[in-house]
Amino acid sequence: MREKRGGIGVMVHAGGEGRRTIVTKKSSGPLSIGALRAAVLEGREPPPVQAIARLASYRWCVVGTVCIGSFMGQVDASMAQVLLPRLEVEFAARLSSVSWVAVAYLLAMASFTPMFGRLADMVGRKLLYTAGFLLFIIGSGLCGFATDLPMLIAFRILQSVGAALLTSNSIAIIVMATGPQEHGRGLGLQSAAQAIGLGVGPAVGGLILGTLGWHWAFWINVPVGLVGLILGWLVLPETKKLPDTGRFDWQGAILIAPALTAVVAVLNEGHVWGFTSPALIACVLFGALFLVLFVRAERRASTPLLDLHLLGKRAFLLGNATNFLSYATLFGVFFLIPFVLVRIYHDSELAAGLRLSILPVTLGLLAPVGGILFDRFGARAPTCCGMLICLAGLGLLYFFLDGTAGNLPLVTLALAIFGAGQGLFISPNTSSIMATAPPEQTGQAGSVLNVVRLIGMSAGIAGASTLFALGLTGTDGSTLNVPTPLLVAASHQVLLMLGCLAALAGLISLIRPGHRKAHRTDLGRHMVA
Repeated sequence: MREKRGGIGVMVHAGGEGRRTIVTKKSSGPLSIGALRAAVLEGREPPPVQAIARLASYRWCVVGTVCIGSFMGQVDASMAQVLLPRLEVEFAARLSSVSWVAVAYLLAMASFTPMFGRLADMVGRKLLYTAGFLLFIIGSGLCGFATDLPMLIAFRILQSVGAALLTSNSIAIIVMATGPQEHGRGLGLQSAAQAIGLGVGPAVGGLILGTLGWHWAFWINVPVGLVGLILGWLVLPETKKLPDTGRFDWQGAILIAPALTAVVAVLNEGHVWGFTSPALIACVLFGALFLVLFVRAERRASTPLLDLHLLGKRAFLLGNATNFLSYATLFGVFFLIPFVLVRIYHDSELAAGLRLSILPVTLGLLAPVGGILFDRFGARAPTCCGMLICLAGLGLLYFFLDGTAGNLPLVTLALAIFGAGQGLFISPNTSSIMATAPPEQTGQAGSVLNVVRLIGMSAGIAGASTLFALGLTGTDGSTLNVPTPLLVAASHQVLLMLGCLAALAGLISLIRPGHRKAHRTDLGRHMVA
């Protein structure tokens, strides 16, 4: 019996106590220098190296290659949070300006991820995925050479375009390479790589800042990205049987970036410009206009970037509302705590990174538990409990974050509790969102989920930055040389806001539909942070 697996022709012999797989022929021929040159010149995807494609474990080589990109992206995302207090010093910049280093990256990802997902359906995934590694490497290298803050933000956007190419194709490549019974295992390995990257990022960032300097926080991506690029080119299978996806939604692609940027600019810069300034009023008007035009274009498009009709489903809408709120809360904490540890407790950057890493570590450890609870009880109970635990962690932060060295262990404990709550929340909430979409709309549901998640991250950082800066009355908008009591008071204001967001997420989770497994898919089950 012959079957296709990951672009390889295999002969399967059934009998005895199991199945024995013998690789007999590669469907696209070996990867020779001539074949490689021809593929590049013709804009085609080259086949994988024959010696690798013949391996019985070839599909896991593909999954491992994708995990490199997932790991690298999460390391960079979490490391950037530890970097922000140093950049405030290096560029003598105000808080709202420094926050754009993180916000611009997330906004660009939110804008480009759905575009690249649609393009990959039209032109193939391997070329776009390896191009993502290349752009990420170039952007990371240029970030390290930036001489001022606007230049660094511009290069972060280039880096983010590469990250969007990786993010929009990774899940589809894993699904393409593994069999139906192995999708969950493959996607679970990817989630583990993301969790590890998110956990080690702050510690690695602190170590680099304390020894090599901030430039190396970006240059460290270059060798890892080169490994991913080479392996992606040699290992990943060609895209087979591209779906008939219709025309590309150019209107949506043109409108989504300015719409999101204008809205987040209002959140991030409103207190600097003044709430009656022409710049703020213009951003509000342009943001509203572009959002209306984007929604109108997506509802009319035959093949939209984001199928907004899915938001008509109550369970899908409520799930994405809590998705937005939970990630806004999570990245609001990620933004605030490095400044707290460095400015209030005078931690070294390495110590701050190690303390902050407790949050993603506990998140990663508890995420599988959240998935198990979803399997047994549905989404309502674990998501409500998760947000209650987050509230407890934020409450401990509020009461014990006072600048006293003796309370620093309790601050670290509060971060661990908050991370545990997020871990219990994210997995069942994601699974519930994906379970509400019909199987044929799984891809579109995933696109909406990812865009909402990225917008939540951006809004959380922007909101925390604004409220923190507003609390530093009588300063130049920077956290440098600010008295500790003022920093503590400003931090408490941010924690109150984040507590309100977590409480709202918990209340929405309480009223969400209580279904358990309707339209359940392996893809929905394993798509976590």
